[in-house]
Amino acid sequence: MLDSTQDRKVYEGILLQLHEIIQEQNLRPGDKLPSERELSEQLGAGRSSVREALRALELLGLIETRRGEGTFLKHYRHNRLIDILGFFILRDTKTKKDLIEMRKMLEIDAVRLACRRATAKHFEEMERILAIAHERVERGEVPTEEDYQFHRVICRSSRNSILHRIWTPLVEYSNSVRTESLSREGRARMALEEHREIMEAIRAGDVNVAVERMRHHLENSKL
Repeated sequence: MLDSTQDRKVYEGILLQLHEIIQEQNLRPGDKLPSERELSEQLGAGRSSVREALRALELLGLIETRRGEGTFLKHYRHNRLIDILGFFILRDTKTKKDLIEMRKMLEIDAVRLACRRATAKHFEEMERILAIAHERVERGEVPTEEDYQFHRVICRSSRNSILHRIWTPLVEYSNSVRTESLSREGRARMALEEHREIMEAIRAGDVNVAVERMRHHLENSKL
């Protein structure tokens, strides 16, 4: 029998190898993972150990098992883990302030880069998101998801993968802050207009105006 330290090392090793398989096979949310038997053979680990690792991932909401079909990757944004972690992180005032400050720094730098690097595809995506957000605002809904997607496109259009990877968890953890901000009377409609103004400044390649509009937008959002 392995002691607890050895158990933990085996368990962690399997999780790391699973991550490598996902990367190597370029698996995306909705894609099917190899079977438990196949993973056991690929990883050189016992099936019981592989089963425990998969069970942990399922409890975290990162994979799902469909009876008779297999195990599939889920998008981490579709589970409650991020919301739960965000709740505990944002209970600390200093941490919340630091998180918001870091997001502002990243998004303002993303805008600077986007003015030089954004492509027609990025602008098409921004236009699509703004159109959906407009429809939701007209129906009296709060376009929290569209707000996230718009800012995400700007970060992606910076074409700096590290910036985007750092930005994503910051915004995920501050989801409650964004929802509260957009729910203020008239804020959703105002934010929509500010988004359009930011997009047009980026399209024009005007760095100073784009940065100022993004800074103004984030301050108005009370982030």
